[in-house]
Amino acid sequence: MRGIELAYKYYAECGKEMLEKEFLEVQDRITVGLAGEGSECFGFDDDISEDHDFGAGFCLWISDEDYESFGFQLERAYAKLPKEFEGYSKAPVSAVGGLRRGVIKTSDFYTNFLGSATLPESHEHWLAIPSHALACATNGEIFRDGCGEFSNIRTSLLLGYPEDVRLKKLAAHAIFIAQSGLYNYPRLIKRGENGAAQLAVFEFVKHTISFIYLLNNAYEPFYKWAYRRMRELDTLPYLESSLVALTELGNEKAEADAKTESIEEICVLLTDTLKALGLTDSESRDIERQAYSLQNRIKDSTLRNMHIMDGV
Repeated sequence: MRGIELAYKYYAECGKEMLEKEFLEVQDRITVGLAGEGSECFGFDDDISEDHDFGAGFCLWISDEDYESFGFQLERAYAKLPKEFEGYSKAPVSAVGGLRRGVIKTSDFYTNFLGSATLPESHEHWLAIPSHALACATNGEIFRDGCGEFSNIRTSLLLGYPEDVRLKKLAAHAIFIAQSGLYNYPRLIKRGENGAAQLAVFEFVKHTISFIYLLNNAYEPFYKWAYRRMRELDTLPYLESSLVALTELGNEKAEADAKTESIEEICVLLTDTLKALGLTDSESRDIERQAYSLQNRIKDSTLRNMHIMDGV
């Protein structure tokens, strides 16, 4: 059984009754669901995922004020739910609270991922948040909405990056794509620096993946799930096979020539997609020129005047 399905079933058959019996007057202030860290929150879990931190459980998000009012009682009630469910052990919860299952203050959940209990208030703050943290803050499902505090922030985050922030990040990744793939890789091959050339390929692939997520205005998850989530994107998901091939091929002449050609083709696809999405004012197929076009479209002067490589 998938983790998010298990979480919902555990809530529906055990948690819902607990809330209705013991917290009837305040249950409408409690948001219930599953989100945060863990492959099950993304829907990516499988049999291998069950070797650690896996079990029946769900999250109950409440405000700071409600935590002071009835948080301790809610924690005790959650702790009394069945220790076994559908053949799975109950997911552990720290004795001093935790952020994966059980009772969680909304402020603690978002501070853990965003660095603050509220939405980022500046473009600089947005840039400082790792994309994988934003992915964790917005994954999973809400089974029951409460007072709106948790879901209001979630809904705003799900809109994606502010456009100026997205343009800044796209510009920075575009420069790294050009530098690592179009410039450094072939030069390193000519020098016989095959190890360094392969590092350049890894850099190219890494920044290209990030670029594709930004084209989709989606948050890139932790690296081990980057390809898995990429397959679900609307724009350029099929580039996965080409990117995987780049990291698997060696650097003998025929392979290096094929990799160089593939890198060039990928860069053209990226620039053509920028134009198709209306994200650039340039008609060039040179991704480095596109990087500066992206930077020039930024309205916030502070972001626009940052170094082109800042923002990744």
